[in-house]
Amino acid sequence: MKIVFAGTPEFAAQAMRAIHDAGHEIVMALTQPDRRAGRGMHLQASPVKEFALEKGIPVLQPETLKRNSVDPQKKIQAQEAYDRLAQTDFDAMVVVAYGLILPQEILDIAERPGRHGSFNIHASLLPRWRGAAPIQRAIESGDQKTGVCIMQMDSGLDTGDTVLVEELQIAAAETSASLHDRLAELGAKLIVNVLTELGGGKKLIRTPQSNVGVCYAEKILKVEAEIDWSQDATQIDAQIRAFNPFPGATSSLSGMAVKLWNSRAVKDVSGRSAEPGKVLGFSEHGVYIQCGSGVVEVLEMQKPGGKRMNAKTCLQTFDVDEQLFCFQKKAE
Repeated sequence: MKIVFAGTPEFAAQAMRAIHDAGHEIVMALTQPDRRAGRGMHLQASPVKEFALEKGIPVLQPETLKRNSVDPQKKIQAQEAYDRLAQTDFDAMVVVAYGLILPQEILDIAERPGRHGSFNIHASLLPRWRGAAPIQRAIESGDQKTGVCIMQMDSGLDTGDTVLVEELQIAAAETSASLHDRLAELGAKLIVNVLTELGGGKKLIRTPQSNVGVCYAEKILKVEAEIDWSQDATQIDAQIRAFNPFPGATSSLSGMAVKLWNSRAVKDVSGRSAEPGKVLGFSEHGVYIQCGSGVVEVLEMQKPGGKRMNAKTCLQTFDVDEQLFCFQKKAE
């Protein structure tokens, strides 16, 4: 089949590679404009663009697909993208973490007679966690399971009918990084299955989403990363794991903003208790920190400008008596 692919991050690129490797022809790629990143703040292409260039696939990078944009330059880009899509011969569109809203007129191009429409790979069990950050929000909320939905797109925010769904259990020590990789692999497998069925002439069964259990995964903000040690240990543990790798949970120690990367909640440490944020002692793998209720064992930390390391080793680099260690919500 001939596919138009729209996506930006590595999660999308993995699906794109799987579609290509399955023998489908990707005739065009849409991805977000190059962004500045890294210490040198150099322009960097998205993983989707990098793969497209490697395979000689034409790339479009408009800042918006809305032809009614008030910005003249963006309006020109949107018109050019619309014209290119309208003139391209393809069978279906696949959209994965693209980052731009697809107007109805773009979806209509994929719905022309003889075409199969637009399909989205969404990393949650819809209608739970519609929106931008389903992986992080699932971990943060303590969900026991998640999954991937292949959805026939409509003009709503992740509201289209599902055509294929598969569940995945969330491990107790799961981080957003590890869950991302597992869901990316699953999503790539499922979209190839859908395209294979379409290419074989099979009619997909479309299942409307339930109106029960709808919730939204709002975009992750850096201000959310600060730990409030008065919370329950299970909440803090989930927060640390949910914000790994972005934006990284943070707390202040001796006036220094420290990032906390991995953890696990424990009931108590030999019956000891103290004010929230107080370091109770070292474990074999990290450090115990008192929470409002319960104790969290932090396993990996990072000082500003330093590398991620074992939490116990990290704390031992501070010139402070162990008994005085106490994390604060905000840096001084």
